[in-house]
Amino acid sequence: MNTALKGLKVLDFTQMMTGPFATMMLGDSGADVIKVEQPDGDPFRRSGETTLNGDGAFFLGVNRNKRGIVLDLKSEDGRAAALALALEADVLVENFRPGLTDKAGLGYEALRKLNPRLVYCSISGFGRHGPDKNRPALDMVIQAVSGVMQVTGTEESGPLKTGFPFSDLVTALVATIGILTALQARERTGEGQRVDLSMLDASIFSQVPRDVYFDLTGKTPGRMGNQHWDIVPNNTYATADGRDIMIITINDKFWHVLCDAMDASELKGDPRFATKAARLENRAEVDARLSAIFATRDLAQWERVLSAAGAIYGSVRTWPEVFSDPHVVETLLKTVQHPKGGEFKVINNPLQFSGTPTQIRSAPPLLGQHNEEVLGRGASGWPSVDG
Repeated sequence: MNTALKGLKVLDFTQMMTGPFATMMLGDSGADVIKVEQPDGDPFRRSGETTLNGDGAFFLGVNRNKRGIVLDLKSEDGRAAALALALEADVLVENFRPGLTDKAGLGYEALRKLNPRLVYCSISGFGRHGPDKNRPALDMVIQAVSGVMQVTGTEESGPLKTGFPFSDLVTALVATIGILTALQARERTGEGQRVDLSMLDASIFSQVPRDVYFDLTGKTPGRMGNQHWDIVPNNTYATADGRDIMIITINDKFWHVLCDAMDASELKGDPRFATKAARLENRAEVDARLSAIFATRDLAQWERVLSAAGAIYGSVRTWPEVFSDPHVVETLLKTVQHPKGGEFKVINNPLQFSGTPTQIRSAPPLLGQHNEEVLGRGASGWPSVDG
């Protein structure tokens, strides 16, 4: 299969979620990703209570399309083997504590002299410089420090984390963009470069366009839950069968569409609701009226009438509903075979390319599975690992 990054060699020294997710994206597009683990393995292998043949579910979710080796970077032989691989790599990705790669002889300044075409991506929690450079960083800590939690939740709940590891994932996506940008620049200049990214910076960057709002007003956006500061209605409402539905009307046209679909055309002419400004002024009354209306029918009935009317809506689906949706089953879910037996489903890469489609070629590797293949039989610097 013709893949966009075929022939690209990626040396992956990352662990946990952010770095592995970024390198997995490269692997999905055909890059040869070599995952380098310490003798104890990526801690994500042991994270969580759900495992398959010894590998944690979270590890299995972000490490497909990689070859796995074990190198002890505390040993001279391990560092020598890592250096040999780095000299042949197109991309190196690491998320060690700042300074550790320099001690191991794998720092950017040293490697770029030996491999000037190398794109070297460093991912950190709080940045490689400054007083917090060695501070431990986890997703929820970064959500707190970046301000993401400050605008998540309601006034009653107080600040909340998101329901998924937002800072981990947004950092991984930005890192992937950075790597691909540096590779494109290399096509013109012939030179690699360092791509430096912190989880904190990526999470703060993700809050655009609220940055301009804050600069112009000096106000922190309020915690509004499912509501929107400039749109009413923009909220979830409970249906008769105890389900929830998201309703949005971005202008008067869609307000009229919604009113007709609800058999409540009289609301269109009500001066409290007739215009956007009036609905904003009377937010609580709008929510109260819609809450009463949506409580009169079950979700399936509302789905039919709102869809037929062309309203802006979305039912709040459960995970079983999402992952049994025909589109999701046919397009996004792929079954992967674990190297020791058993199978599990993963979400396929959502990018659809007409000429160079992504592909899931292999399951996440066992610890040290490809040592001989990558380093050669009897290569020094790595322990014997069964499997």
